Amino acid sequence: MNFSTALPTFVITLREGVEAALVVGIVLALLKKAKQSRLNPWVYAGVGVGIVLSALIGVLFSSIIQALGAINPQYTSVVEPLLEGVFSVLAIAMLSWMLIWMTKQARVMKAQVEGAVTDALKNNSNAGWGIFTLILVAVLREGFETVLFIAANFQQGLIPSLGAIAGIAVAAAIGVLLFQWGVKINIRRFFQVMGVLLVLIVAGLVVSTLHNFDEAVSNYALSSRATESLCFYYERFTKIHSCILGPMVWNTSNILPEEKFPGILLKALFGYREHLYQVQALAYIIFLLTVGGLYFRSLTSASPQTGNIPAGQKPMSSAKE
Repeated sequence: MNFSTALPTFVITLREGVEAALVVGIVLALLKKAKQSRLNPWVYAGVGVGIVLSALIGVLFSSIIQALGAINPQYTSVVEPLLEGVFSVLAIAMLSWMLIWMTKQARVMKAQVEGAVTDALKNNSNAGWGIFTLILVAVLREGFETVLFIAANFQQGLIPSLGAIAGIAVAAAIGVLLFQWGVKINIRRFFQVMGVLLVLIVAGLVVSTLHNFDEAVSNYALSSRATESLCFYYERFTKIHSCILGPMVWNTSNILPEEKFPGILLKALFGYREHLYQVQALAYIIFLLTVGGLYFRSLTSASPQTGNIPAGQKPMSSAKE
């Protein structure tokens, strides 16, 4: 069993889970301050339903993938990598947006949550449902991004899902440490480190996505003479070639094979490929310069605040910075 495939989903779920845990902790602290702790069960219900719905979305995606592959079995070798590529593009878009936009929104997260809780409490008859909806949306948003990432790697089986479960468990533990036991954790530093890891993971996903599209086009092109022209780049005299990715940039199969440690770990986490092609290399560099650059710019533009936050104190407003 290749447990290294669980690492990317663990990192993503851990970061997303801690973000959701902060929202949950802030809501619980605000309810306690407003002497409305009777609404706490609505918070826990929102967490539970959000996790269940995220899992169901994952099952739905897997069912769609299997159904589409079964419709026309002779094209399974085309459909599977194509769907992986499509889900990967969605995951790249969602995770990149979360990295940049949510980092900028971190400074006003507590104010936004506090405003939503205040609005819910004003409506006494539906206060519980308002709190439930707030928590459900927060958990489901983070869960959906993780589900997309797992769906993009569905051929790797159950192991990525185990990584997601472990990430949720550790995120929940961090939430308990912060808001129940009052343990000081440098959350700002935590999100910075997780953000850098996530930039590299998503950059690796860009490389893997292009590999999936290349595989899909190559398999389709080989299915008949009428479609073989789809491979606009093809080295006919080499065993290792690409269909649409251009010439090979490196071949490190003898030095650092991707199926052996540490190559297998680098492949799972950062999309390392022993055979890297020109289009993949360019896309990787462009992603790091654009999305990575925007992310680091959003970090430097954030006002420096303390990152050590015990539960229930005012510095919770800087929890995500």
